[in-house]
Amino acid sequence: MKALKIVTIGGGSSYTPELVEGIIKRYNEIPVKEYWLVDIEEGKEKMEIVANLARRMIKEAKLDMKIYTTLDRRKALEGADFVTTQLRVGLLKAREKDERIPLSYGYLGQETNGAGGLFKALRTVPVILDIAKDINEICPNAWLINFTNPAGIVTEALIRYGKHDKFVGVCNVPIGMEFGIAEMLGVDKERVTVDFAGLNHMVFGERVYLDGEDITEKVLDLTINSEQSQSMANIAALGWDKAFIKAYKLLPCPYHRYYYKRNQMLKSELKEFEEGKTRAEVVMKLEENLFELYKDENLKVKPEELSKRGGAHYSDVACNVINGIYNDKKNIVAVNIKNNGKLKQFDNDSAVEISCYITKNGPVPVETVSDLPIAAQGLTSQIKAFERLAVEAAVTGNYDTALLAMVTNPLIADDDKGRIILNDMLVAHKKHLPQFKNVIDQLEKVNKGEF
Repeated sequence: MKALKIVTIGGGSSYTPELVEGIIKRYNEIPVKEYWLVDIEEGKEKMEIVANLARRMIKEAKLDMKIYTTLDRRKALEGADFVTTQLRVGLLKAREKDERIPLSYGYLGQETNGAGGLFKALRTVPVILDIAKDINEICPNAWLINFTNPAGIVTEALIRYGKHDKFVGVCNVPIGMEFGIAEMLGVDKERVTVDFAGLNHMVFGERVYLDGEDITEKVLDLTINSEQSQSMANIAALGWDKAFIKAYKLLPCPYHRYYYKRNQMLKSELKEFEEGKTRAEVVMKLEENLFELYKDENLKVKPEELSKRGGAHYSDVACNVINGIYNDKKNIVAVNIKNNGKLKQFDNDSAVEISCYITKNGPVPVETVSDLPIAAQGLTSQIKAFERLAVEAAVTGNYDTALLAMVTNPLIADDDKGRIILNDMLVAHKKHLPQFKNVIDQLEKVNKGEF
């Protein structure tokens, strides 16, 4: 069995121990000999802290696996078999702006939805495309496994503008839903599979199976009547209207609350905003505590506190994809891929999130995944229009395209306020938006009264 080299770009992330744990659990199937962590200068200290914890975890597991760290991405990519990306351009301070600026105008602030999602994409897409270009040049046979948000928009960019064809977008939302369903049923998660279809953070559960038997109606009924509503650490667990779910006949994901429970979510976020407790600010404190834990030389496993960070089961998804490709397992994982006609409401080149068999040649859609019903097509089509405009704006630096993307997003849907929010956020994120330099320079002159 060939020894593997895996490279993680954004290695200083607090999520890295989760991925290391996933590799350790599957070491007999994915024998990683070299694991490289890559980061930028601002993330160097955290990367070294994470690397030392990873070394202790590997030593505790008695595995023959070496950890390397570097700020030289191209050096790390030499001979890589898999490259995972989990980066955050602008770090958590940028996320804070993504959340607080829209909220200051009375609009939802969230890192992958609405105005915040747009700006995370504008900062991130050029960086990911540059990474893909390096991979294609240095290790063309490597698979790029992207966990960087907004994962759907990043996948859209890789499809339409990327220079490397072997990529998969991953997200922990579908697997989190599967764990939640298994908990409701009181069974082991491995007995539950779900046909997922839609877009990233806009995915629906179409059918649910227990040991291969369709139990969708039962799960919908449990969802309607359960006192505990499924969600994530970063999204308020607001319950769903029973009549709505019964009529919809689809299982919504936690992020659907931003669209179908918008007023309640906004009210909750505005309260947090006033108290200085936006999710970004909460995460900053969580990160500070996590890295203090990671420094402890007696810590030799992933700490339980990491589950509060919002990325639960990330390692399961990423490692299941790596395992599936490496061993041609044909295991089923919901991933972000090129549509290629699977969901007829989207064109072939659109990124979609669907359940797939993971093979040595990459993901292959599960046969039973079907087109979304008409009730779900309107919102998902609008989000897809937003995603495509966001990618185009990120690549071209065109102000008009960025404005269209902002106003097209259903969480904004206001041309006047959309333009104002866009202008404020462009200036606020100037450092990480070089493609918009000329536009931002003009906006700053206007702000200073120089026109």
